[in-house]
Amino acid sequence: MTRETTLADRGEGRFALAGDLVFENVARVLAAGDAAFAGRPRVEVDLADVGRVDSAGLALLLEWAVAARAAGGAVSYRNLPPGAVALAGISDVSELLDAAAPGG
Repeated sequence: MTRETTLADRGEGRFALAGDLVFENVARVLAAGDAAFAGRPRVEVDLADVGRVDSAGLALLLEWAVAARAAGGAVSYRNLPPGAVALAGISDVSELLDAAAPGG
């Protein structure tokens, strides 16, 4: 069963993502993030409360990072779930998530 995913605005460009990042919900989460992040040069997303992450969830995180960079901004991630880190490693895209991590 997929946990409902929410994106909460914590102020000053900080957001908290909670739930599962899976194929069934990433389109909705992508749209919510795009709307919430619009016009912000820097965004930080805390993923401490994210559960399951599949390849669609990983693609979502990469999309946010790439879109922000293309717009001259940046998205950084805190508390990346082990599942996202593992998928990034086997997909050979770890460097893209590393670049979006604080200090990356």
